Amino acid sequence: MRQLSQSRALIALPLSLLSAGVTQAAEVELPHTMAWTAYGTNSSGYAQAVAIGNMLQNHYGTSVRILPGDNDVSRMTPLKQGRVDLCACGIASYYGAEGVMMFAHPDWGPQPIRLLTTSTASFGLSLAVAGDLGVATPADLAGKRIAYIRGDDALNKGTEAYLAFGGLTWDDVERVDYPGYARSFDGIIAGDVDASFTTTVTPPAQQLASSPRGVSWPVLDPDDAEGWERMLAVAPYFQPHEVTAGAGDVSTDNPVPSASYPYPIVVANQDLDDNIAYGLIRALQDNYDDYKDAAPGAMGYALEYQDLTWVLPFHDAVVEYYKEIGEWTDDMQAHQDSLVERQSLLLEAWNAFIEDAPSDEEEFRDAWMQARATALRESGFEPVFE
Repeated sequence: MRQLSQSRALIALPLSLLSAGVTQAAEVELPHTMAWTAYGTNSSGYAQAVAIGNMLQNHYGTSVRILPGDNDVSRMTPLKQGRVDLCACGIASYYGAEGVMMFAHPDWGPQPIRLLTTSTASFGLSLAVAGDLGVATPADLAGKRIAYIRGDDALNKGTEAYLAFGGLTWDDVERVDYPGYARSFDGIIAGDVDASFTTTVTPPAQQLASSPRGVSWPVLDPDDAEGWERMLAVAPYFQPHEVTAGAGDVSTDNPVPSASYPYPIVVANQDLDDNIAYGLIRALQDNYDDYKDAAPGAMGYALEYQDLTWVLPFHDAVVEYYKEIGEWTDDMQAHQDSLVERQSLLLEAWNAFIEDAPSDEEEFRDAWMQARATALRESGFEPVFE
């Protein structure tokens, strides 16, 4: 059966060659004003959006208005309504494209969004484990107490993916429910739970590292093909990543083989004007040196960190840009075509389902997820979410 590709085509090209490669390309044409949504004002995603906005203002006279959102729905809603050009989102953008989790709702369904660019920085996304347990790999989590955050699908999916790498499920650990992310770390420090999913640089992980229990990060062997296959079957957006920034003793001198996925993920609706999409990706690469040090994580927009066979389809104008600079292959095009086909199929399935959908919200979700899985399987795709 066809699946979302698990290949990882990261590309590398010196920026000097990049500039030479686009001298004959179309000129950058950006509007006078743009509106983005992003994470809250204290987030690295917001800081990166500000840094990019300053670059666009300085080079192209484009003023960027950034609307902070407290949660995934508040960030995605203005994009859905056409009130903003872009969303500097998290992994919920993928959930939105798939029409799952918080988007398996009558007001949502699969969203026809397109990827413009991503940032992959030095931190990782992992399970922070109490350092006094001697956990070295995800397999060592068997029988341990693992935090489950009520209402946070992304965090729980990350935990499930790490357990899968170790050949485990929630049935192999003791699930401990928490009403919020920060509370779970209070629980680890108090000795009530043993692990919770997070980024390696988050303040709660730093607090855990400073506590008597300490912190450890499970190692994901990049050569463990079966482990990665299990993990990606649960959450195909993860990527092998050498983490060089994190709580505890994680550093460039003491990296941890682990996993990550991009943040922010800059997406737009599929009908975003070609000039805007092309102009933005080219501006980001042509002027990388002007913003890469202006916000934490902004270095992650470098060309070498762009995964051209990830889980979301690119905007057509972005594809044209990569073709211009000689970084787009036939395999990448086949992957892109498959993702577009998958998204079209999901939209067709949603439109057919919504005509006679159950009115009860829980019944609606269950029925949609079943209809979605059936439509994908009948066309040779893996549902991933069920």
